[in-house]
Amino acid sequence: MKIILCGANGRMGKVCQEIIESGFCGAELAAVVDITLPTTDCPSYTSLSDVKEEADILIDFSHHSSTDSILAFAKARRMPVVIATTGQTEEEKAKIRAAAAEIPVFFSGNMSIGIALLISLAKKAASVFPDADVEIVETHHNRKLDVPSGTALMIAEGIREARGTGELCIGRHENGKRPEGEIGIHSLRLGNVVGEHEIRINTGTQTITLKHEAHSRALFAEGALTAAAFLIEQENGLFNVNDLFG
Repeated sequence: MKIILCGANGRMGKVCQEIIESGFCGAELAAVVDITLPTTDCPSYTSLSDVKEEADILIDFSHHSSTDSILAFAKARRMPVVIATTGQTEEEKAKIRAAAAEIPVFFSGNMSIGIALLISLAKKAASVFPDADVEIVETHHNRKLDVPSGTALMIAEGIREARGTGELCIGRHENGKRPEGEIGIHSLRLGNVVGEHEIRINTGTQTITLKHEAHSRALFAEGALTAAAFLIEQENGLFNVNDLFG
């Protein structure tokens, strides 16, 4: 599986290169791209449009602002693409959905199969206790830009899907009674925390707590490569981490 890796000089890009070089999923680098020229033995570029090498798939660990150019390149090459960035605007998300009609696209707020399991358990708990109060607390390193995390939004959407209702409350900034059915999301930014997501479901007589902790960024690189190996076997369409689960 030959890969074009975008965002190769970023934290996740560097980890992904290391995992690829270890032979994970039989992957190998066809080319790497970053706004600062990567130092590597394989072909390196500062612009994706300059890449000439053939590859089986594109993995993007750059920045969501590059979504348009990533999709344009992938569509022009008829190449599957794994979008491993977060923080997309609604317009960017719409373009991702549209691109999936032409090429296989894997897009997920989190690349961890463990997170997929967490969401599955949260949806089950939310359906068993439809009237319970639900709060989500996400913690990440102090350099993370998007708030709340894409994963926290994935969890909230899963719970809302299971219940068929539920307004999101991103933090609490006003006094007042908690509205029924509300799903709260709270964000902490501390030190070098890779990623923690905790869900608290309170019925009034009991609390169910579900939690996932990421101990290494290698988790997300392995998830992206697992997604890539899955995606190259698929027809056009939009896929996410839940398609890898079970």
